[in-house]
Amino acid sequence: MARIGMIGAGSWGTALAAHLARCGHNVEIWSIMKDEVEMINQTHEQSVKLPGVILDSSVTASTDLEQVMRDKDMLVLAVPSAFTRSTAKNMAKYCRYGQLIVSVAKGIEEDTLLTLTDVIKDEIPHCEAAVLCGPTHAEEVGIGLPTAIVAGAARRDVAEYIQSVFMGSTFRVYTSPDMLGMQVGAALKNVIALAAGCSDGLGCGDNTKAALITRGIAEISQIGIAMGGKPETFSGLTGIGDLIVTCASMHSRNRRAGILIGKGMTAEEAMKEVKQVVEGVFSAKAAMQLADKYDVEAPIIRAMNRILFGNEAPAQAVEDLMMREGKTESNGTGW
Repeated sequence: MARIGMIGAGSWGTALAAHLARCGHNVEIWSIMKDEVEMINQTHEQSVKLPGVILDSSVTASTDLEQVMRDKDMLVLAVPSAFTRSTAKNMAKYCRYGQLIVSVAKGIEEDTLLTLTDVIKDEIPHCEAAVLCGPTHAEEVGIGLPTAIVAGAARRDVAEYIQSVFMGSTFRVYTSPDMLGMQVGAALKNVIALAAGCSDGLGCGDNTKAALITRGIAEISQIGIAMGGKPETFSGLTGIGDLIVTCASMHSRNRRAGILIGKGMTAEEAMKEVKQVVEGVFSAKAAMQLADKYDVEAPIIRAMNRILFGNEAPAQAVEDLMMREGKTESNGTGW
């Protein structure tokens, strides 16, 4: 049995807490919000962000960050990506040397273009930062539907330890040394999912969705490989797998927000309607900055930035994408 501190009581943190408790681990959840803590302790449910998922009575919650971090085998950092740095900064003074911190949010820091594990290491240099990501909706993990995910770490033994803790009869865990590629895929797919949602909101069809997914993974791969990620990562669970589930499912807050934007809402209005953090909105500018930095064309990512921040109508963005100059599909093939 592992002792685990779950830092964050949103839908994903709660779902992982439910899963880990089912696996027999001791889980304590931290939230900065007193009402969330009281809700979990009194009803054993995060009824606002993950209704219907009942936590084992052994799972407790607290607003005391030091208490939740104390004597833990693993800390799981599950706050939204925009709050990763500020939370890690607060964690630093309580974090023992070599403490394992597993990042499960998805995003790229806009100001620095750092991955979230790099942000954690920037604030807590003495910790062991790792990542867990893949095609995983909290709503399905919370109720124990079969899911596959990837644990990434700089050292094999760390990745295999995370694998052993999270592995269960409905939760299969693979390992990877490519933390960079995993996190680029996890963050940038949210931008493509917004585009897929926009296409749904406009009334486009399956052909459009297939084109966006396929050309979207091409953009993600080109950026990720230029940064140093491994090509195999983008054809795996944290690449095409994560992209498919986020573009296709109504569990996806990014797709749902995109649908609303496609129907005429602004990004701000769509996020208020979804009532959850829409990571793709926060990752879009960073994705375009990475495309600029590594000289990647990335037309879908650029189109979403024009829609989100340049007031371009989604229908116009579709026409612009379709009427771009003709080109070959892959530079790796010859006649």
